[in-house]
This record gives sequence, structure tokens and C-alpha cells, in this order.
Amino acid sequence: MAGCSLKKLVCVSTLAASIIAIPVAALAQTGIASVYSGGRTADGEHARASGLTAAHRSLPFGTLVRVTNKRNGRSVVVRINDRGPFVRGRVIDVTPAAAHALGFSGLAHVTLTVVGRTRS
Repeated sequence: MAGCSLKKLVCVSTLAASIIAIPVAALAQTGIASVYSGGRTADGEHARASGLTAAHRSLPFGTLVRVTNKRNGRSVVVRINDRGPFVRGRVIDVTPAAAHALGFSGLAHVTLTVVGRTRS
């Protein structure tokens, strides 16, 4: 009976991931994070330096991503609301508030893990 439940859980998890359209390759990613702010975001919001938001090249808007600073282990969950970064080697741009929570100002080696999506 427990084996059957495990199979169902795996099937439901796979189905859920495909429904919310998060690319499997983007579920975990490492690279360089940078800090950005200002202007309007690609989803139409006003960028707020105090918000916990970020820019990513391919994740859907509203995706929640845990960003972990590999140097000090600090992490924060940000919401994707913009496109970028447009500099080779960088995987995410975070707001100054998110960078502060992660303990860096400028660039940092980070790991990204998709944790969910906000409701539209």
C-alpha cells in the first residue's frame, strides 16, 4: 500500500511541475548574482529597492526562488518580476534589499532553487 502511495506522490509532483510550466533545468542553478534597481520591471511593476524581487532570463514571472549565498550560507526567497541579467556569467539580478539579506553588495556566487509560484 505504501509503494502505491509513493507512486501517486511522484506522479502528482511531476504533473504539478508541468502544469506550472517551470523548466526542469531551472529548478536548481548556480552562478553569479548581481544587484540592480530602478525603473519599471518587465512585468509592468515599479521596481522597489526595498522589495524582495529579482530578474531571471527564463523563469516565469511570479516564480519564487530561494537564492543562497554560497560564501556565507545566507538565503532569501525572491519573486521573479523582471528579465535579465544581460551580462554573461550572471544568473540572477536581485534588489538591494535581497542582496542585503544575502550579505553582499555587488556580486556573489549563489545557488538558485525554485520553491513555488505566486498566485496570479
